[in-house]
Amino acid sequence: MNVDQIRFAVFLGVFVLLLGLERLIPRHPTVDSKLRRLGINLGLTGVNIVLVKLFLSTAAVGAAAFAAERGWGLFNYLDWPVWIEVVLAVVFFDFMIYLQHVVVHMIPFFWRFHIVHHSDLDLDVSSALRFHPVEILGSMLFKMGLVLAIGPSVLAVIIFEAVLNGMAQFTHSNIYIPERVDRVLRRLIVTPDMHRIHHSEVVRETNSNYGFNLSIWDRMLGTYLADAQKTQPEIVIGVPQYKLPEQLTFGRVVMLPLQAGPQGTPPRPAA
Repeated sequence: MNVDQIRFAVFLGVFVLLLGLERLIPRHPTVDSKLRRLGINLGLTGVNIVLVKLFLSTAAVGAAAFAAERGWGLFNYLDWPVWIEVVLAVVFFDFMIYLQHVVVHMIPFFWRFHIVHHSDLDLDVSSALRFHPVEILGSMLFKMGLVLAIGPSVLAVIIFEAVLNGMAQFTHSNIYIPERVDRVLRRLIVTPDMHRIHHSEVVRETNSNYGFNLSIWDRMLGTYLADAQKTQPEIVIGVPQYKLPEQLTFGRVVMLPLQAGPQGTPPRPAA
């Protein structure tokens, strides 16, 4: 098996596991057809995979191999043990993805595309795949630039992307975790309850809990919100402008960034 096949197998395994757990131990009641949403979110994923392969080839992993061949980037100048490099690279990338997430909420042009992710009427494992193709391409270019700048090994990039992918599915999943366990986990990682607050339609809550993996960034930089105004099962998911399934068909979701109106204005940053 090559790297792509291994990554797909890991992704599929995590996806199916969480999909099953969502049926057994759901945390939040659903308001839209899960089958309909799965079709839209997986459809977006298919388009995004094709575009990344078409325009960016091997993307971040290819950028790491390219930088290694030419000796580009910080890590290619340092003779550090592989495990230290991997840990530092994963933590660095995680912080930069956190910053990227803050930026796409604060800059109106980027929010026009990121609103596709927040427009989901329910939050579950498939929501982790719900991104506009333009945002995916921009995110990949951002990660490739970071890779070229610090020169991590191919192994470090593969591990980071696997962690990011798995954690994104976990944090978006609609599974119940006992509150006491959740509070302990939050000291290190982002949990589904923590990230669900970020997908609330309440502006102050949308502009909090930006992390995907480590929870430390939200705590350090003042964007952490422990609880929503409502209890977890009562949090209203989505954005106020789009609350009807017929507003969020596949075609309309793809066209959301091009529509004029209030959706072009990002929620104001939390005070």
